[in-house]
Amino acid sequence: MQTFYILKTKTLKQDKVNVITLGCSKNLVDSENLITQLRGNDYDVVHDSDEEDPNIIIVNTCGFIDLAKEESVNTILQYADVKNKGGIDKLYVTGCLSQRYKDQLEDDIPEVDAFFGTLELPGLLAKLNADYKHELIGERITTTPQHYAYLKISEGCNRTCSFCAIPLMRGKHISRSIEDLVKEAENLAKMGVKELMLIAQELTYYGLDLYKERRLPELMNALADVEGIEWIRLHYAYPSKFPKEIFDVMASRKEICNYLDIPLQHANDAVLHRMRRQITQAETRELIAYARKIIPDITIRTTLLVGFPGETEEEFQDLCDFVADMKFERVGVFQYSHEESTIAHDLEDDVSAETKVNRANRIMAIQQEISADKNEAKVGRTLKVLFDRKEGEYFVGRTEADSPEVDNEVLVEAAINYVRIGDFANVHITEAREYDLFGDVVHE
Repeated sequence: MQTFYILKTKTLKQDKVNVITLGCSKNLVDSENLITQLRGNDYDVVHDSDEEDPNIIIVNTCGFIDLAKEESVNTILQYADVKNKGGIDKLYVTGCLSQRYKDQLEDDIPEVDAFFGTLELPGLLAKLNADYKHELIGERITTTPQHYAYLKISEGCNRTCSFCAIPLMRGKHISRSIEDLVKEAENLAKMGVKELMLIAQELTYYGLDLYKERRLPELMNALADVEGIEWIRLHYAYPSKFPKEIFDVMASRKEICNYLDIPLQHANDAVLHRMRRQITQAETRELIAYARKIIPDITIRTTLLVGFPGETEEEFQDLCDFVADMKFERVGVFQYSHEESTIAHDLEDDVSAETKVNRANRIMAIQQEISADKNEAKVGRTLKVLFDRKEGEYFVGRTEADSPEVDNEVLVEAAINYVRIGDFANVHITEAREYDLFGDVVHE
C-alpha cells in the first residue's frame, strides 16, 4: 500500500505597513518621508488606516506634553495588544517619545520590535530591509489633501525656553538649503499643491547655521517664484530678535499670505523671564504694532501657555489684559506640563490642575468675543477661499487668514453653490459665528 503525504505550503503574503502619526505637522512630514522611502522600496504602505490587513505597524509618536505622551503610550499599547493576539507581525515605534524615553519604553513594552529616535530613519528602513534612497529626498508623497502641503525648512531648535523639551527630542537647529527646499516645492507644485505651510521648530532662526545669517526672507522670495504655488504661510516664528524684513517680503509678494503664526507663550515680564523667552511685553507690543503697520490686514495667530510655575493671579491677569488689548485674530492655549530634564522642572509645579483649566478657559472666553467681532466685520465682504472638502451639506474652505486644522473655516451650501475641492473661489460672506463664516460663491 502506497502512502501519500500532502504537504501544506504557507502562502507568502507581501508585507503591508500602516504608519500611524501622532502629534504636530512636523511629525506628519516625517511620516510622509518614511512612506516615500518605503514605497520607493516597493512596500505597500497606508497612513492612519483602519484596514485590518497591514501586518506591520509603525507608530510615529509625540512627546511634547503629558496629554501627547499619554496618547502615544496608549496607541503603542493598543497595537502591542493586537500583536499579542496575532493580528500583526511587527510593531515599530519612532518619533519624539521614542527619542526621549527609548530605554524606559523598551523595558515597559517588550512587544515592540524596535524603537527609533527622530533622526534614525535610515535605521528604521534597514530594520525593514529597505534602502535609504537619497534620490527620493525632495520628492515626498503627501498625506494631506492634494492642494496643500507642509514644508519643513529646518529640524531642531537652539532656543533655551525653560518649559520646552523639543531640543531634547529634536536636537540642535539644522537648516535645509534654499536649493533643496525650492526643488521640493517645485515637485509639490507638479503634484497639484497650491498652498505651502512653512514649518519648523523655529522659523526665524533659518539660515544662521548654514549661511551664518538669517535667510528666511530670501527663502520666502525663492518659494514665491515657484510656478503653481499661490499661497505660502509662516508657522512657528520666535518673537525675540525677529527679522522684520519678513514683513517687507510679505507686503511685496502676493504669494505670501498676510498670516503669521508667532507663539508668544505669555505677556507678563516676570513669567517671560522665568520661561527664558528673551523678550519683554513692551518689545512684543512693538513687534506686533510694526507688523500691523506694514501689513494692516495681517492675521496673527499666537499660542499661550498658562499655569507656568509661580504664575500668580496678578501675572495671569496681566496676560488676560494683554490678550484683550492686542485683539489677536487667532489664539490657542496650552496648559503647562511639568517636563523632566527641562530647566523649568527644577521649579515647583505649584499651579493646580484645576486652576490651569480655569485659566485656559478664561483666555479662550476673551478670545471668543474677539473672534466673533472680527468675523462679524467680514459680513458683506467678498473673500478669496480655497476649498478643502465637502462635509454634510456644505463645501468647507479657508481664507488667506486661515491655516488647515487650527483656524476658522468658510462654509457654503452645496445645494446652491458648486465648487471643486482644491480650487479657489470668491465667496460673499453673509453670516458670521465665533469661529466660522458662511457665504455664497460669486460667479464672475
